[in-house]
Amino acid sequence: MKKFRKVLDGLTTSSPGGTIGSPSCGSAAGTPTAAPTPKEIDIQETLVSENFQLCKTVRHGFPYQPTALAFDPVQKLLAIGSRSGGVRILGRPGVDCYCQHESGAAVLQLQFLINEGALVTACADDTLHLWNLRQRRPAVLHSLKFNRERITFCHLPFQSKWLYVGTERGNTHIVNIESFILSGYVIMWNKAIELSTKTHPGPVVHLSDSPKDEGKLLIGFESGTIVQWDLRGKKADFRIYYDEAIHSVGWHHEGKQFMCSHSDGSLTMWNLRNTTKPFQVTFPHGKIQKDGRKESCKPILKVEYKTSRNSEPFIIFSGGLSYDKAGRRPALTIMHGKAITVLEMDYPIVEFMALCETPYNNEVQEPYAVVVLLEKDLIVVDLTQSNFPVFENPYPMDVHESPVTCTAYFAECPPDIIPILYSIGAKHKKTGYSQKEWPISGGTWTLGSHTYPEIIITGHADGSIKFWDASAITLQMLYKLKTSKVFEKPKPGEGRAAELVEEDPFAIQMVSWCPQSRIFCVVGISAHIILYRFSKYDANTQIVSLEVRLQCESEDVISPSDNENNPCFSEPGSHSPQPHHQQPASPGSGTPEGIKDSIPCLKVKDRMVRVPPGYQAELVIQLLWVDGEPPQQITSLDINSAYGLLAFGNCNGLAVVDYLQKTILLCMSTLDLYGAADPYQRLTRSPRRNRQSTSGLTELSDNQQSIDMERSKSPTSDHVNGHCTSPTSQPCSAGKPRVPMGPEGPRLTRRGPGRPPFRKAQSAACMEISLPVSHTEESRENSFSRSRSSSVSSIDRDTKEAITTLQLGESYGRKSDAVPTPCLWVGTSLGVVLLIPMSIPTDQEERMEEPVTIGPSGAILMLKGSVLRFGFLDCMGALIQSPYEVWRDLNAPEDPDRPRKRKLVHFSPSSSQDTCGEGHLAVVCSERQAKVFLMPSQSCLFVHNITESSFVLRADVVSVCNSVCLACFCANGHVMTLSLPSLRPLMDINYLPLTDMRIARTFCFTNGGQALYLSSPTEIQRITYSQEMCDNLQEMLGELFTPIETPEAQNRGFLKGFFGGNANTFDREELFGEAAAGKASRSLAQHIPGQAGLEGMKVAASGAVGELVRARIALDERGQRLGELEERTALMMTSAETFSKHAHELMLKCKDKKWYQF
Repeated sequence: MKKFRKVLDGLTTSSPGGTIGSPSCGSAAGTPTAAPTPKEIDIQETLVSENFQLCKTVRHGFPYQPTALAFDPVQKLLAIGSRSGGVRILGRPGVDCYCQHESGAAVLQLQFLINEGALVTACADDTLHLWNLRQRRPAVLHSLKFNRERITFCHLPFQSKWLYVGTERGNTHIVNIESFILSGYVIMWNKAIELSTKTHPGPVVHLSDSPKDEGKLLIGFESGTIVQWDLRGKKADFRIYYDEAIHSVGWHHEGKQFMCSHSDGSLTMWNLRNTTKPFQVTFPHGKIQKDGRKESCKPILKVEYKTSRNSEPFIIFSGGLSYDKAGRRPALTIMHGKAITVLEMDYPIVEFMALCETPYNNEVQEPYAVVVLLEKDLIVVDLTQSNFPVFENPYPMDVHESPVTCTAYFAECPPDIIPILYSIGAKHKKTGYSQKEWPISGGTWTLGSHTYPEIIITGHADGSIKFWDASAITLQMLYKLKTSKVFEKPKPGEGRAAELVEEDPFAIQMVSWCPQSRIFCVVGISAHIILYRFSKYDANTQIVSLEVRLQCESEDVISPSDNENNPCFSEPGSHSPQPHHQQPASPGSGTPEGIKDSIPCLKVKDRMVRVPPGYQAELVIQLLWVDGEPPQQITSLDINSAYGLLAFGNCNGLAVVDYLQKTILLCMSTLDLYGAADPYQRLTRSPRRNRQSTSGLTELSDNQQSIDMERSKSPTSDHVNGHCTSPTSQPCSAGKPRVPMGPEGPRLTRRGPGRPPFRKAQSAACMEISLPVSHTEESRENSFSRSRSSSVSSIDRDTKEAITTLQLGESYGRKSDAVPTPCLWVGTSLGVVLLIPMSIPTDQEERMEEPVTIGPSGAILMLKGSVLRFGFLDCMGALIQSPYEVWRDLNAPEDPDRPRKRKLVHFSPSSSQDTCGEGHLAVVCSERQAKVFLMPSQSCLFVHNITESSFVLRADVVSVCNSVCLACFCANGHVMTLSLPSLRPLMDINYLPLTDMRIARTFCFTNGGQALYLSSPTEIQRITYSQEMCDNLQEMLGELFTPIETPEAQNRGFLKGFFGGNANTFDREELFGEAAAGKASRSLAQHIPGQAGLEGMKVAASGAVGELVRARIALDERGQRLGELEERTALMMTSAETFSKHAHELMLKCKDKKWYQF
């Protein structure tokens, strides 16, 4: 704990880590203010670096690019492997674990050690890994890297410790699971096939032991050759040579026959008594054509042959459809007796697996469900009902139903909001699911003690919004909102939306939500904003529409008679975004603006509409086209329910809307906001602009303090000089009301799965703040080459200053203010902070009738880089929340005794300061630095340069461990936290190299030391930077392994056991052990010990105490098993005594009888 004191005497002071060779703040110096200022700020900072640690908590969503599937029928756990080397293990809801192979190689196959709490993975880099699932965070125990052969198929018999591994060369190796060492026993391909065979049989595609005799191994080769290998005799029992390539094999449980699927869409049945030819060949989907020939069919990639006691066997397969029908969807076929059911899927089938009651392959299988892994979904089909309904999936596998374009994360929400959203959302759930319980029910999970209400909001490309309950590290869908219902459906060839955005005109760019007042605001790609109110009642409503002209107007532009590089016009025709409409006016045309083109991108429904309970649209704000140019995308938004105001901005300017009175209060360009207090010397609007001096930086008009000259090294300046060091400079530097686009104009096209339909950005934060930028590197270069003359570079930069962040709250708009008033804090892409004071009527009736007045510009503060975030602290260091209105249902029935009134909750900056006097601290974070200002004196107390080589993508003032800090995520992958107000670095971890624009766009912090981002187009990764949460994580995670007694094998009966051979006499250890088989060649495979030995257990158990606890649990489990063994032994002894007694009685009874008396 460290104590910080700053004595303020009206002069600027800077922290020791401040900017070198420059004042810490552009407007801090000046005469002392008349308003009372605290003489001393005495804040006890409680946060230290030991409070912070970064770790991943949980991953939600569908595994991206899945490749493999496995199921443990005893533990009831499902494992899914992916192309990026990830493994997801799923059990009952809450049991969801993500593991990642360090190599990142694709997972080819998964094999559970059934009921052993372990999993074998085979990867594309020809390495086998053994994962320990008996800890909450699984870790690799052993790895085995094959050097000379490529792995193609693995098979692990139930209750065996020997894994069969087939390779591309056609050989079969055997691995000891316990030691992860190769056995010397190898089945070479040339021994498996006959010597007379001239061709190589191809890779091994199937391995399985005979249900009748474990000593017989069935080997399937790709070419169509099948060999049953006698493991004891080391010879082939039989060989089958079939014309068609084999994809999979499935046994009948009696072990007398098996079924193969082939590349020609056929299924063949083989009997072990006669293997010369199949006794049945079927083409399930191959119809006989008129000429007598069968239709050609696609390969059947997998078949499963499962028997049932009370009905015909189930034959389940994927593929095999005929080629003739184009556009047929992928299908899973279930043949049950004479009935054939084809289940069409939305996506290609990656893998499927029948879930059976027994783990033994020599018993009647009794399949009860089929798990189908699709490319983008997971489906479980109920086989116990004739119509084969699907189970309702309890996991959040539909995050990517439409590509995610933005995210928001809210911790510590009001406790009543989640049940209300769930009850509204539950009314719209789909029906027709199976009534049975979800069959993947393994593991245990309990609600931890460290839980609080959390909500994640995702915005999607189709305009939908999803609210998710994220409490207790789970994720459950609460409510879905479709914003497209506000608008008329655009007809083909009509309207401008198709020209601005080709596919997704309703795509969500950002959201703003006030959980207390339940007011919700969305910003869409078509430069539209929709304001929603929450109601528990349905209603008939008329949606109010406001149209805002936030564009560089033509009257602001000089006559271009002698100015070729006019920055307020796009070059005629060269970058016109609308081929079907009139070209933009050329510089000399003088066409009157707007009449024809003053239209929004989308058409709002102008009739009364019936809206269901939930979020109901109240107001739509749209930016208009001007002079044939589309409106620029909205880059910032803030809403305040207590004020009834909504503020938004883009690269042209700022607008403030009173959503209670449905009026536009303010709409002006960024340049006009400064008035006389412009910190830059903007060049005057004159026809001879190109002959003016180009001093880009000069003195501030507020206090004549020169701005630090490092400002010239800011990203904006660098970009004008041709170097791209920061994203936010791009939209500001071209200086044109319409950003130059490529020849195709600002159309947006989908770029693969999950890629949002935003304009292509050159750097990550362009996405983050949604600034419109050029399409290509070439067009970007063109846009700058046209503005690189000495006359216009500074003009271009200055006139395209974007509004990057906004915040409404109680503050001091001017130095002379004695009491806080409602203010709008405005941050721009040039690092300028503007304060705009406002006057809002306090009486409810006056508020609905009297206008809100917005005063002239107040304070101006300066930072390096684009401003990203504001935060406010009182003089005790506590976070000041924005005022809000308590939620009231406007559609509820009127109560004459209790008239509905607005109830406002204010957090005054001076409410908690008895000793410190008035005032508050303002935290401002930009791409490059953070500053803390004392209001109203505007003195800069602390400054910290966050990064010089990179730039901050996301920053937020968050509460952690009953205190507050500034959390930042940089483009170079660093996650940092800074103390407040002193801005001491507390944590700086190189967590994630920014390889994808998606991460930049979706990364967000929240309270409680948590954050999230989209790790893939289909998955949300949650992380924590709080040491406390890392310590409690083990308690919050689900337990994968639960001790379950392995079901006993069925009694086969005396005759079956006598005549059918005794499989239990097969001793694999005797055959494959080192004593009998010798050692394998060292060059064939390399054993790599895993880190799960000591290190993995430490991670899993969180320290030495956890180690002791785990050891004690292991001893308890062992003792429990020994106790069970003792009980079973006693039962067997009792049973033996009873049998002996009955046998003796029978002997006495029959002793004296003659043979003919029986």
